[in-house]
Amino acid sequence: MTADELFEDKHKEQLQSTQKWVKNTCQSSSTVAILVAGVVFAAAYQPPWGFEKGRPVLIKNPLYSFFTVMDVAGLACSLTSVAIFLSILTTPLEFKDFRGNIPWGLWIGFVFLFFSVISTMLSFTSTILLLVQMKMKTASLTYAAALLPVCVFALIQFPLYFSYFVDGILDPLEMNLLGNWEALEIEDDQET
Repeated sequence: MTADELFEDKHKEQLQSTQKWVKNTCQSSSTVAILVAGVVFAAAYQPPWGFEKGRPVLIKNPLYSFFTVMDVAGLACSLTSVAIFLSILTTPLEFKDFRGNIPWGLWIGFVFLFFSVISTMLSFTSTILLLVQMKMKTASLTYAAALLPVCVFALIQFPLYFSYFVDGILDPLEMNLLGNWEALEIEDDQET
């Protein structure tokens, strides 16, 4: 029996629970990403203040340009995350897949899902600001309320992404850089 076979034999239950978790996570994340895609797709065809002679009424307003860019970014990011999560769901989820493909795929899928939610919130915020700007000139409380969901979501999610970036990317990168001679040191355990 090889070391790999022994490892796989001793960790069958862990593999099964991990496979179940990955499938549930990918299905849930795909559902959220599809909902975001549906919302931003619908918003693209219903711009603030509607259309006049086939063109959006607020097309010359810079906030409308921001709305359009965030809407397209939200759609692109959400559809990309759906594709990533579906590709993970179609893999066999064996031990070898968990050595790099699955963790990186999940991380990239979550990043695209995060950016799709953020860009959707920013699109919503720009719509609120467009509507308020057209109706009243001073509405700082409404502006703050429109930006609140973006700030709260970013504050909640930032520590997760920061810790993953530092622990999962920077630390291994630092360990494998050419200038790290400590990692190459050979310790002599023999006492002479």
